Amino acid sequence: SFHCSAQRLRAARVAVVLSGCGVYDGTEIHEASAILVHLSRGGAEVQMYAPDVPQMHVIDHSKGQPAEAESRNVLVESARIARGKIASLAKLTTADHDAVIFPGGFGAAKNLSTFAVDGKDCKVNGEVERVLKDFHKAGKPIGLCCISPVLAAKVLSGAEVTVGHEEEEGGKWPYAGTAGAIKELGGKHCVKEVTISFPVDFHIVTTPAFMCETELHNIFDGIGAMVKNVLKLTGK
Repeated sequence: SFHCSAQRLRAARVAVVLSGCGVYDGTEIHEASAILVHLSRGGAEVQMYAPDVPQMHVIDHSKGQPAEAESRNVLVESARIARGKIASLAKLTTADHDAVIFPGGFGAAKNLSTFAVDGKDCKVNGEVERVLKDFHKAGKPIGLCCISPVLAAKVLSGAEVTVGHEEEEGGKWPYAGTAGAIKELGGKHCVKEVTISFPVDFHIVTTPAFMCETELHNIFDGIGAMVKNVLKLTGK
């Protein structure tokens, strides 16, 4: 039991910030799951959070169309991924965690920010902005994947991130235009492959994930590299 206690004392405490449940209006579920698997394998203690706010809208994922009559809450929907164990983002503090990770999905661009609508002129949810600035100021690592690096580009001036490639390349990188938006937001963009995680001096670690049209295992591996680098930067 002493060995188990020592292991628990050394475990990195990682916050995962969700933005709903489902790629088109919330968290990308495969990305969230991959993050949680890799954190578990890395021995981390995980707590999930989400803002207690309404979703921008609800998308019928079978049709890819808005469900006009529906409204959903980001925290309530995110609780589906967290199997009920989730707290309001307002309760997330740097004192309780060694790192924070943001999965992607359109929720990052619709519910955690207004990037999907406003592009470079977007606003970031106040709690999300606070968390990013607090972790950055504390020198604690921030992991982001897929579209979520736009949050760091907007909030942390000069942040260096990747969302993959800057050209569509025949549809392999369908969201390549996001790289240009990151530059417009004041961030620096680095071209990286989907299996690569990109850590920098800012203690920001990013990986493209579903920004690339590729096999699921490549996305899983890239997220694994991101999580591994985040955990390494905690020094735990």
